[in-house]
Amino acid sequence: MPSNPATGGGSLTEGGLKRPIFALAWPIIVTELLQVAYNLADTVWLGRLSTDAVAAISLAFPLIFLLISVGGGFTVAGSTLVAQYTGADSEASAGTVAGQTLGFITLIAVVVGVLGFFATDAMLSVLPSSPATAAQVVPMAADYMRIFFLGLPALFGFFVFSALMRGYGNTRAPMAVMFVSVLVNVVIDPVFIFGFESNPLFGMLGVPGVETALFAATGFAGWGIEGAAFATVLSRLVATIIGVYIIFYTSAGPDVSPSDFRPRPKVVRKIVRIGVPSAVEQSATALGFITLTAMVVTFVPEVLAAYGLGNRLVSLVFLPALGLGRATNTIVGQNLGAAKPERAERAVWMAVKAGSSVMILIGVVAYVFAEPIVGVFIGTGTDAAARTVAFGADYVRVRAFEFGFIGLLQVVLGAYRGAGNTKTALAFSLFALWLGRIPVVYYLSFVRDFGETGIWIGMAVGQILGAVAAGLWFTRGTWKAAVIDHPQATKE
Repeated sequence: MPSNPATGGGSLTEGGLKRPIFALAWPIIVTELLQVAYNLADTVWLGRLSTDAVAAISLAFPLIFLLISVGGGFTVAGSTLVAQYTGADSEASAGTVAGQTLGFITLIAVVVGVLGFFATDAMLSVLPSSPATAAQVVPMAADYMRIFFLGLPALFGFFVFSALMRGYGNTRAPMAVMFVSVLVNVVIDPVFIFGFESNPLFGMLGVPGVETALFAATGFAGWGIEGAAFATVLSRLVATIIGVYIIFYTSAGPDVSPSDFRPRPKVVRKIVRIGVPSAVEQSATALGFITLTAMVVTFVPEVLAAYGLGNRLVSLVFLPALGLGRATNTIVGQNLGAAKPERAERAVWMAVKAGSSVMILIGVVAYVFAEPIVGVFIGTGTDAAARTVAFGADYVRVRAFEFGFIGLLQVVLGAYRGAGNTKTALAFSLFALWLGRIPVVYYLSFVRDFGETGIWIGMAVGQILGAVAAGLWFTRGTWKAAVIDHPQATKE
């Protein structure tokens, strides 16, 4: 296989493994860090709007994830097939898969976006809520979700672009595109939320009088939580436009031509066969988090806000493991496509050691500095904010004990997906969530009366159980088979 500039000039199927793993993983980590920056930017600014606004996005995201997971599962199929055909030196077949994936998921995005817009109130109504949450938080969550769903095709566009480029072995282009998109979001987010009447951004920049003049000129007072949704959708649209340009008009990714969008039932069936388990996995994960949220919303709003904020912070420290997991997906896919299963296995264990070691160090830091870290994101100066910080710090400290296991689980799941063995990845994801987290959270919080502490402990225990089970099963070696046909089969 020829050398790939996106992996530091080396091949993913020949030579040493450390360099290509690192070259693939660090742009993914940066890209995901920028992804989290979207959410954290919303959290920082909405935290200055009100604690209820933070609670609202905590309530909204599991429901949003439930619907976007449908399309997200099929991006895994596209990435896996592009990786295996690239490893088999079939550029034309990789381009065909990319074109079919783009067209198929665009259709899904439109359907899911319309469905989500009209189903927002119904989805929120199924969640049991305390009286305070129902009155203060749920209406704000509904406003956020409707705008988000209308912009779903723009969001899906970047997801598909990133997955296809990752399968090809180019993780730097998505990183650069994400940087531009986040920059747009950071600039417009506080403006869309607060407008110019009382925007804290100008005070932070040391020009507190500027907003007064701008408000006098425009009369724009901001859109509150709806402004955060508008900012995210617009910045994602920028990323999608740039991504489509890169795929069609540069040589940085799979060679996609207009003819690759002509429906090819055989390719679509393969995308569906590999993608459905991943879609089910992500949907079941979303349902699991909705179930967890349904338990959390029975507590006071401060606990709900701490739960949502803690999850966002955990998603931030989760990034090294996620990056190595997705790099493993690509390396396993390309090496199985090149008929080199033993090399694929060596790459997995190398990534497990690196990922678990890094995550243990991060866990130590998170445990020691939990309270100041959480305090950065809540700044309203009220008693409710102080309680939210205290709850959130406790949550982060408990979750820190699972971080080393996250490294193991994400890398092994990435290996299963890279092999096209998405049913196995589905099984262990469901095990960690539905047989681990949810029963333990319920038992500790509602049966044993641990209260919010039962939530924190249950979240950690489920991930640990899933990691141990997935790692033990991986040693059986039953995953070492490619899923691609002869390269010419995609043209039939």
